[in-house]
Amino acid sequence: MMQVLTNESGGIVVSAALYDLVVAEDRPFVSLYDADGQLLCELFVPSSIHPLHDRDDTVALDPWQVTTMTGHPGSGQAAVQEIVLSVGAQSSTWQEKEYRFRCRPHRILYEVAVRGEAMRLAEANYFGGYYSANLRWGSGFFRSGQTFRQVFNPEPNIAEQNFAPANESQSIDLMGVPLPSRGDWFYTPPPFAFAVEGPASWFAVGVAAQPGANRFTAMHYRGRRDSFYLTLDYEGHTEVDGRYELPAISFDFAPAPGEPAVDDPYEALALHVAALRADGLLPAANIPAQSTPRWWSTPIFCGWGAQCHLASGRATGFAKGHAPDFARQEHYETFLATLEAEQLSPGIIVLDDKWQATYGRNEVDEEKWPDLPGFIRNQHEAGRRVLLWLKAWDPEGVPAEETITNAAGLPIAVDPTNPAFERRLRHSVRRMLSGSEYGADGFKIDFAARLPRGPGIHIYGDNWGLELMKTYLGIIFDEAKRTKPDALIMTHTPHPYLAGVLDMIRLNDMNMGADIPQAMRHRARIARIACPEAIIDTDNWPIANIATWRTYLPLQAELGVPSLYYASHVDGSGEPLEASDYEMLRRIWSELNPSPDPEPKGIEQEAES
Repeated sequence: MMQVLTNESGGIVVSAALYDLVVAEDRPFVSLYDADGQLLCELFVPSSIHPLHDRDDTVALDPWQVTTMTGHPGSGQAAVQEIVLSVGAQSSTWQEKEYRFRCRPHRILYEVAVRGEAMRLAEANYFGGYYSANLRWGSGFFRSGQTFRQVFNPEPNIAEQNFAPANESQSIDLMGVPLPSRGDWFYTPPPFAFAVEGPASWFAVGVAAQPGANRFTAMHYRGRRDSFYLTLDYEGHTEVDGRYELPAISFDFAPAPGEPAVDDPYEALALHVAALRADGLLPAANIPAQSTPRWWSTPIFCGWGAQCHLASGRATGFAKGHAPDFARQEHYETFLATLEAEQLSPGIIVLDDKWQATYGRNEVDEEKWPDLPGFIRNQHEAGRRVLLWLKAWDPEGVPAEETITNAAGLPIAVDPTNPAFERRLRHSVRRMLSGSEYGADGFKIDFAARLPRGPGIHIYGDNWGLELMKTYLGIIFDEAKRTKPDALIMTHTPHPYLAGVLDMIRLNDMNMGADIPQAMRHRARIARIACPEAIIDTDNWPIANIATWRTYLPLQAELGVPSLYYASHVDGSGEPLEASDYEMLRRIWSELNPSPDPEPKGIEQEAES
């Protein structure tokens, strides 16, 4: 039951079974209490929404307005479904601003709307901002108060640290490289939500954006002693010309009043994703889990680890070199022959970096692969499918006019918003999958973390952030399914908004210095929460030594599809696989491997039949 009350001093209180929200009368805050009456946070209401070339200071607030919306349950008696608290504001920058709290039985949505002319968003600060409307409290930048015990960040990172004190800052973003402060390229991105531990239970604080409005590149939790605020990065790529509704920030509590308190951060994250789906903010999954092709769940052999072993200089007859140079047909034939000699036949083969002549055009390097179509036909005859590795965003080989560039004109990424590049990309997808050309069966899309980011970047269309990622993946996915309906699209982007443009989530590279089983369990849990219909590729690289590899191997079948990156040796230490290792692989694979599907047909083959 929800109701609007007044406290002893006449202030507004929204009372629900799971929380109370209390409007402060003498300052621009609302206080959020849990079901036991314990304070969770004091939310600063007049958030600053900064345009690219100015700062937003709230200079006046209007009186609060209360609206109650009711519905009719089965008994016919009206029940409160939503209570909306709203307040208008005057800004130093915007023509007008409005803040709203949409209070529902198990969820609160905080919304912000601004109005301006030809303004470009830089960043949106939620629950923090500049304020000069009340001399009693001074002026300057204000933050929200918090009593949180800790914050859970779902994004995997190089330190494998997902829990942090509430006074530390955290980020979830779409990019990353192995450099200081950017070591989080594994998932790009996970859900944009943090799980927060209050005095009695966990709840989720996340982004609830309308389809098309996921135009930001990162979400930040800005923690400090006893305070916090949130930021979404826009970087000047979203124009406001008129009224603009920013993505809401949601607070998601227990599934329903009377149910047990949430005592697990993953459960809190799942509540957030379920609420997004219930509100119609997520696309439908592309294919029901029960009707996925059986071959998608067969063991995977990816040649990257074997390439790295050859490049290490430890392999007999090979000088130390650059691993992509070893993506050659003769080497892959040797890798597979080695496995066949050990009675191992993977269901999926991944040709890794760099089978292609250029990353941007993805045409076969015929010097390395003199007969790629013949190699793929041979794998089909052996009951295997072949995925081609793609390096996302890399503009190598693409005309500069079809790329995203920086202010100096340097191409930094391909541009999926450019119709000329979209035609080029669709043509290359057809070439790679068509039965009359290469005949591959899908793609392993890597380096999604190279999504362009920053101000001053030039792009053909009006797209940015998560929406740009969806556009790029969506072109590949759409053309792949047109060409070969059972094509498999593998990414490392487990955000529920992207569920309709992928089939498989790859857990991505392992941290050799970390607890690998624990880290990969975490990644698998996030993937299942975000994209429950997607199959999981458990990955298998890099490995420091064979003992670590042996520890992880039995866990793979529990987490998803077993993935093997080595044929004869691990690359980290150069240790060889022994007879017992091959026996363990045979056992794990035999327990998992479903019956093969019929040989795939592309659109040309279907037309001929």
